[in-house]
Amino acid sequence: MKKNTKKVSLIEVEYSDKAVSPWGGIRLILELLHKLNITGFFNTLNLPQPGSNRGYDPAEVLKSFMVSIMIGANRFAHCGWIRYDPVLKRIFNWKETPSESTYSRFFRKFDQKRNDEVFPAIQSWFFSHFSIPRITVDLDSTVIERFGKQEGSKKGYNPRRRGRPSHHPLIAFVSELKLVVNGWLRPGNTSSSNNVEAFLEETFRILGGEKIGLLRADNGFSSGKCLTFFESLGISYIVSAKFHSAIKRMLVRDLQWIPVKKGLWVGEFQYKAGKWAIPRRCVVVRKDTEVYPNAAGHLLPLFPEMIPDTLYRYSLMFTNLTLPALQVWNLYRERSDAENRIKELKNDFAVGGFSSDKFYATEAAFRMALVAYNIMALFRLVILKDKKSRRMATLYFKCIALGSWIVSRQRKEVLKLSVSKKKRAWIDGLFKNLADFNPQFKISIA
Repeated sequence: MKKNTKKVSLIEVEYSDKAVSPWGGIRLILELLHKLNITGFFNTLNLPQPGSNRGYDPAEVLKSFMVSIMIGANRFAHCGWIRYDPVLKRIFNWKETPSESTYSRFFRKFDQKRNDEVFPAIQSWFFSHFSIPRITVDLDSTVIERFGKQEGSKKGYNPRRRGRPSHHPLIAFVSELKLVVNGWLRPGNTSSSNNVEAFLEETFRILGGEKIGLLRADNGFSSGKCLTFFESLGISYIVSAKFHSAIKRMLVRDLQWIPVKKGLWVGEFQYKAGKWAIPRRCVVVRKDTEVYPNAAGHLLPLFPEMIPDTLYRYSLMFTNLTLPALQVWNLYRERSDAENRIKELKNDFAVGGFSSDKFYATEAAFRMALVAYNIMALFRLVILKDKKSRRMATLYFKCIALGSWIVSRQRKEVLKLSVSKKKRAWIDGLFKNLADFNPQFKISIA
């Protein structure tokens, strides 16, 4: 094979004073924020006030922080990028924008009381726009690794890097809308179910009433205390169960397995742990690993009931539903989308990136990143009308990362977007959707 020895001519480099921004598509998000009157709502909150008359409007600090996240910032230092983008500043009509130190000082003024007041209010305002008869809430916790000495950064459960200090946030998602309804940052040595009662009570207040039709959670929330609390609230639940020795013994006794298809069975039994006041229904799924080699579940190879050379993977769920076992399992499987949302929050919205030496400052930035996620998720839902729920990285390239500059025409400034002719009709359609968007919208999932 002949080598290509043709010389590549390097294009010459020249400079220009023309202000150009790579984020012209953020103009779409600005229109959505205007429709929501988010600045007006932020002004009603008990936000930290500047120390002088020359300080920045707190509502604009929050808005510029969200915009920074939307264009890829994942550190306080990155938020200062906006200062060097005159086109972006003109789009939002910002004469000046905060520096890294301004953002850091602003969030350091948040304490527990202010966090508990401000962020539930933001989430309540956001979800007040939705018509939600009954929703499914997915409860999950995750690990955010830390590499400094941040307050609350403790050694705890960390499957990736054992012994590494971390925070252990708790997050609740609305499954049908793929939105975050609530989120708390917690120290790294906190168990999954720690303080779940107060968290769910706050989540109920955010949703404005008894709207949770089903709650799903992993086995970190399968303690008798958690299940009793769910039952006291009248919530239907499906919670993954841990494989305690007593449960393992139940699996090897006279459990009636119902075949679903080749290599797949379901069963159920009543289980009562030693300190439980009542027994609870436990649904079991068994998969043949030869038929399903990549199946998830717990591997129990030493059970005497097993056919020689055959291994099974088991999944267990506690539930107070009366639906058939197979339907319970199918409902629980949909919870896996919560894990995708957590990945998106970490990778595209930097929920673990904005850290301070003060715990509640870090939590305030974390919860504000959740708000930024919800705004973009709303954009996907009602403006893009995207049922596939594409990730933020896709939205960057499709909608936001558009070269742009400002020109003057007939004494009026015009934002020019670099968009191919084939794509212009689609972008025009998004602006039309925004123009038609009613700020008093009601989205029904009935």
